[in-house]
Amino acid sequence: MKVSLEPEFRNRTGSRHGRGKARLPPRWFIKTFWHVHRRIVRASQGRKGLWAPRPGKWGALRLTTTGRRSGEPRSVILGYYEDEPNLVSMAMNGWGAAEPAWWLNLQADPQAVVELAGGIRCDVLGRPAVGAERERLWQRWRELDKNLDSYAARRPHETAVVVLEPRAAAK
Repeated sequence: MKVSLEPEFRNRTGSRHGRGKARLPPRWFIKTFWHVHRRIVRASQGRKGLWAPRPGKWGALRLTTTGRRSGEPRSVILGYYEDEPNLVSMAMNGWGAAEPAWWLNLQADPQAVVELAGGIRCDVLGRPAVGAERERLWQRWRELDKNLDSYAARRPHETAVVVLEPRAAAK
């Protein structure tokens, strides 16, 4: 018989959760929310559903990439914060195992368009943060979300920190 010193907790469905593990809504809820949020942004032409980051909070932007297979524009709503002059997001796919399609599209063609609150549009180049830059930017995300490391531990691989550089300023 295996004895655990860790207390066991059960949620409403009866599944076990260990202490300290950040809880996520069910996957169907996350995906439904994404679809509804995207429709709100589309229907309001960006007047609702996008917001600028505030102190201690992240913002929401709409990123439009080119589909790596279709060649068609593909839009997604992402959380971000500003790291002047760049915008920083994470390729996390709702903390699911698969890489998000927008990130795969951005790797195939790094040119994209960002729409921010207030109808501000900006041409950007997307790239992964690496090394010390990634650590610095990840630490900033930690300050915005205390459960970040617990969520990231659910994924089988490292979550990419994505830097969106204004195209005019990109190297």
